[in-house]
Amino acid sequence: MTIANSSDFMVENAVCDFPSTPEEERRIVSDLTTESEDNLKEGNLYFVISKRWYTSWQKYVEQPCSSGGPSESPRPGPIENNDIIENAKDTSDPQLRRLLVEGEDYVLVPQQVWKRLAEWYSGGPPIPRKLICQGFYSRSYSVEVYPLCLMLTDGRDDSITAIRLGKQASITELYEKVCAMTEVSQEKARIWDYFGKRKGQQLDPSSDKSLEESSLHMDQDILLEVDGSSSSQYAMSSAGNELALVPLEPSRSLVTIAGGPALSNGHSTTSKFSLFPKVTSEDDGCDSLSITGKGERGGLAGLSNLGNTCFMNSALQCLAHTPPIIEYFLQDYSGDINRDNPLGMCGELAIAFGELLKKLWSSGRNAVAPRSFKTKLARFAPQFSGYNQHDSQELLAFLLDGLHEDLNKVKRKPYIELKDSDSRPDDEVAEELWNYHKARNDSVIVNVCQGQYKSTLICPVCGKISITFDPFMYLSLPLPSTLTRQITVTVFYCDGSHLPMPFTVTVPKYGSCRDLITALGTACCLTNDESLLLAEVYDHKVFRYFENPLESVSLIKNDEHIVAYRMKQMQKGSGKAKLEILHGGQERAVVESVRGRDVKLFGTPLVTYVNTERLSGSDIDAVISGFLSPLQRVQASSKIHNGRENGHLPNSATDEASGSISYPDTEIEDACDRELSFRIFLTDERGLDFKPLKSDTSLKPGIVTRVLVEWNEGEHESYDSSYLSDLPEVHKTSFSAKKTRQEAISLFSCLEAFLAEEPLGPDDMWFCPGCKEHRQANKKLDLWKLPDILVFHLKRFTYSRYLKNKIETFVDFPINDLDLSKYVKNKNGQSYLYELYAVSNHYGGLGGGHYTAYAKLIDDNKWHHFDDSHVSSVNESEIKNSAAYVLFYRRVGSKTETQSAEVLMADMD
Repeated sequence: MTIANSSDFMVENAVCDFPSTPEEERRIVSDLTTESEDNLKEGNLYFVISKRWYTSWQKYVEQPCSSGGPSESPRPGPIENNDIIENAKDTSDPQLRRLLVEGEDYVLVPQQVWKRLAEWYSGGPPIPRKLICQGFYSRSYSVEVYPLCLMLTDGRDDSITAIRLGKQASITELYEKVCAMTEVSQEKARIWDYFGKRKGQQLDPSSDKSLEESSLHMDQDILLEVDGSSSSQYAMSSAGNELALVPLEPSRSLVTIAGGPALSNGHSTTSKFSLFPKVTSEDDGCDSLSITGKGERGGLAGLSNLGNTCFMNSALQCLAHTPPIIEYFLQDYSGDINRDNPLGMCGELAIAFGELLKKLWSSGRNAVAPRSFKTKLARFAPQFSGYNQHDSQELLAFLLDGLHEDLNKVKRKPYIELKDSDSRPDDEVAEELWNYHKARNDSVIVNVCQGQYKSTLICPVCGKISITFDPFMYLSLPLPSTLTRQITVTVFYCDGSHLPMPFTVTVPKYGSCRDLITALGTACCLTNDESLLLAEVYDHKVFRYFENPLESVSLIKNDEHIVAYRMKQMQKGSGKAKLEILHGGQERAVVESVRGRDVKLFGTPLVTYVNTERLSGSDIDAVISGFLSPLQRVQASSKIHNGRENGHLPNSATDEASGSISYPDTEIEDACDRELSFRIFLTDERGLDFKPLKSDTSLKPGIVTRVLVEWNEGEHESYDSSYLSDLPEVHKTSFSAKKTRQEAISLFSCLEAFLAEEPLGPDDMWFCPGCKEHRQANKKLDLWKLPDILVFHLKRFTYSRYLKNKIETFVDFPINDLDLSKYVKNKNGQSYLYELYAVSNHYGGLGGGHYTAYAKLIDDNKWHHFDDSHVSSVNESEIKNSAAYVLFYRRVGSKTETQSAEVLMADMD
């Protein structure tokens, strides 16, 4: 990739004036970003910035405006990108570390934003990247963060040099760059595709084809030969390949991360990091012959990993072992190709897929490199281009739909006006709609992979019922455990009647705070005259309150600490104010700490409501004593602490009706003349200002009044402060790789959750023809027609605005005799008995996982494990595990069951 010299973007060491305020700085960057987004065009430059530095900058510019006081988040130092580049000393052409994730490791900013940030902060080094446009029918823009890196072997001396160009650069540009680097004239240079150290096709120096269209991939080898130099060691075999011997498979003793190379502890095991292991393989785009003996079984070839393509390999192996798909593509299907379908890919995707299947089912176990297929895939589905990890189910959905459109026998789709059901029988309406669907969609994919379900919508207002019958290609099943979540909340008793107690409750995953309070109230036996105040505790302070009962619990993260303050309902309401009690001074006196503004807080803050009338220091002292009374140590119960018994004023009483503390008149007069039980300081929201309280101090409570209690040696002797510390997290995630079978759920329970009646989401309202309004209708699904090939997608990945998660729950699924009869409403006498033949597996977590596949060979009923290029036999008992992600079933008794490898190979001949 040719980009202007990075030094052009460096800023001289001149002094640059910063904007007057952080808000002004944020506004300037925001305006420049909007301007760049409004003027997108191919070739625009973006710059990569470390997420760590960018986050510190965001904290600075997004903090609330302060009136002359010190900023909570200081201005960051110079831009620091060394944490995301391979070599900090290489500032002229810095290379990004591999496997970085946008939004987690780095961010992208337009060129004008980079220039402004560099003027303000200097630093770097600059890492420019180009905006490219991809796609065949639908063009989309993306930044090429990782340009193509090709490993050039010079045939004259066997030296190897890295060549970096954008994947949309032409072969002509490649020749120009190679010749300039090696000082060879273009007339004498010949560059060969050298994938897997095998001499393939010569690259045409006059070609305008891009490197990606030429099936050149990241870290791939290319070979330079110069006319007149000796390069006999690279002579091609009669089959078109150079027969150098290289290791078939890298060491498998290390952990494979994200479908890439073997890694140990997340770091490269060699000094030269390569994402893409070299393996002996055949290219799916060339006519190489298998060098294994004749008579070897077909269907046991692996697929080479081209760099994070394990997701693709897993889905392809499952389809490559689907009997009707194999039978169809190993025969002549050229007559079915629809090159004029505007929804298709001109037949190119189907042809590339068919060629790949033929290569996989040729005799032998040589791994196949799916380079041509990936090139076509990237052309028609830019979201799968590059070398990031993707989802095998998403690829499967695109591939099945794309193959259908490429093979749709309907060249001109008829216009069909749908009729209203008019209370006709369901079977009549369903058959009519299925025939309409087939009149516009007729392919092998529809014939064997598509079914039909019944969808019923009921208006909650007028009771209007709407019934439709829709086709489906696969069923995405929720895991029942994904519909609810467990939340742990620690309850503190404002009346001091009990010790703090954690409760774990189960609530709807996308339920409200009202659901959480209801479940928590049941767990802690809340009475009718009591209520709970929910809050999040962070850094020993109240971070936020959950006072809106409709607020979603999805905003509560698993690693947060949630508390509930239990109090009488009459303590809340108008005329009341919150009193927050913080704890500090464990290591040294608060007064000493205040001078250095580093008061050390500990424990959990206590919160209650008080009257908005004026309070004295004694009133607050009594509230604190009441809160802490259950924490009093047994040996301290007989001691008199500062003239009080057990930390309370003698004969004191709490007026529960008003929520305030009341005492006999004589005791109030005495309290004003005595020391308080605790050293108490009035503080502000930021904890920067501390004013000591005395017994006769009078203060007017605001909306929230904050005080700090100083804990010294005496307090720790009298009270067990451990109850204020070590709050449990909302949910402690287990790090065990496998769930026990006792924690398993069944495939049937997942299917029942999919079919269960539920209200539509607020973003998916239904327009009721009766009310003429959008309504949150109740929706019910029923299976009506099932295909010969039935695919179940287990929804293990959950996403929301704040959460990304993978559910590792073990799902118990039948391998044989999956009977779905009771779930199908259409009783037409057809068999609904299925058997499993393939599984797409996902191991690991989000962004760093690995895909493999299990598939049963058609003729011998034996299972095999397909892990990229590595293929091994596996026992049927090992198929069931918590990594199962997409399940492939075929109907028992259908013609798909009788297919055999011998018949398929005969068809090939």
